[in-house]
Amino acid sequence: MTETPSDNAAQSSSELDNLELPGMNLRSLARHFGPGMVLMMTGIGTSHLITAPAAGGRFAYALLWCIPVAYVFKYYGFEMAFRFTNATGKSMIEAYGTAWKKWPLWYVLITTVIQSAVGQAGRLIAASAVLYYLVNATFGWDIPLGWFGLVLGVACVAIILRGSYQTIEHVAKIAAGMLFVSVVVAYFVQPAPLSEMSHFFRIETPAGSWLIIAAFLGLLPTGIDVSLQASEWGKAKKVGLGRIRGYLEQAGLAKTFDPFAPKKSDLSIDTSRLPPHALEYCKRWFTIGMWDFRFGHVVSFVIAVIFLLLAAVWLYPSAIEGRGVMGEIAGIFTRSVGPWMMVVFIIGAFAATFSTAFNYFDGWPRIVGACCRNLFRPTAALSGTAKEDLTPAHRSAWYSEYNIYRMTMLYSLIASVAIIALGQSPVRLVFIASALAYFIAPVVFFLNFYYCLTIIPRDDKAFYPSTPVRWFAWISLAVFTGLSLILIMARVFKMPLFGA
Repeated sequence: MTETPSDNAAQSSSELDNLELPGMNLRSLARHFGPGMVLMMTGIGTSHLITAPAAGGRFAYALLWCIPVAYVFKYYGFEMAFRFTNATGKSMIEAYGTAWKKWPLWYVLITTVIQSAVGQAGRLIAASAVLYYLVNATFGWDIPLGWFGLVLGVACVAIILRGSYQTIEHVAKIAAGMLFVSVVVAYFVQPAPLSEMSHFFRIETPAGSWLIIAAFLGLLPTGIDVSLQASEWGKAKKVGLGRIRGYLEQAGLAKTFDPFAPKKSDLSIDTSRLPPHALEYCKRWFTIGMWDFRFGHVVSFVIAVIFLLLAAVWLYPSAIEGRGVMGEIAGIFTRSVGPWMMVVFIIGAFAATFSTAFNYFDGWPRIVGACCRNLFRPTAALSGTAKEDLTPAHRSAWYSEYNIYRMTMLYSLIASVAIIALGQSPVRLVFIASALAYFIAPVVFFLNFYYCLTIIPRDDKAFYPSTPVRWFAWISLAVFTGLSLILIMARVFKMPLFGA
């Protein structure tokens, strides 16, 4: 018997009435957190474990100001992506597809393919450096970093392809807890002098610091391009409007978005038309999504500050470079607490760096697949990567979103391991990857903000950015773009703005 539109609408109405409201107590929030925690752990593995100690070891407290600048002025670049997905049930990539000739999609696709190689090498080499130190210090085996990169990369890809989005959440939460406990305990053994905290408000650019400054601003808490991955992760979580958007379309309460006749109005949802129970369900998941991101942002900030201070107290002056970089950083914990604490740190550091590489092996291929489903009709006809949604056609056609996702993952694995095998220094490679992320970030920041302003209905008080938020977002975008231009002039035109 064929279902009629009225049958579908009735079924959708029933689904909306039976939605289970998420709990809002602390225990429930911790259980519901996901994309924000994944975003946090995507950055901690490299920017925190290598860039922050390098800054403290080389320049003591002089670059402390970079950390709050990065976290404050990049905040809304990330938040807008979370806001958009929770307010529409769609990914930011769909919004990018509404632009003239879909130029943002081509821009994101090209830069993501580059990042999948160079950027992933920077993340994978950080995890490899932890294993290199552990094996070298324990057994005296001087195994090339490339072999560690290959083993870790294959492990990441195998786990992702056999698991699901929930696997990524679980890995991120466990890694975050292990690392946070170890660094906080080590810091309070010998805290940095309070007088040095003035460097939070004193802008200094010591000679030779430009690359670290670019790395800080580019990859703290992580690159703003990762906000697009977070948007895809938020959609993959299938909660809030991401879960019920299909039911709303069947019930005539939302329009269906066609990526090949893209209209911004088709992405909007008039929440005033939603049944009260469904609206409350969406508002709760929106609140959870915002607090998920904010909690991860604050924890990420604290860890970055502590790592720089630890290095300034225990390592300065030290160049912190070469394959043994993790041994130098691990030595902080031996000298501050004792050898047992170093073991705890190494476990936490490996968890964090592995989590970062793991998340990126999923995140960048997701973005490539998402761009393709909005650029090419055959891919759009076979969209989706969730295993429960796959059909035999999704698995067999090379151009399906699922297979493009898998092929990009394989390319990322091969390219990143090859770059590591060429003998690049972990510190240098992380800095280069960080700077690359920084130079593309202002465009992503602007687009995230622009589409929130033009797609979320202005009279939607729950989801539309408030006036203070809009003002500070514009100021943040101006400051962040200005810093980007300064760094480009310093590097490309050789202007000695940062003592280069």
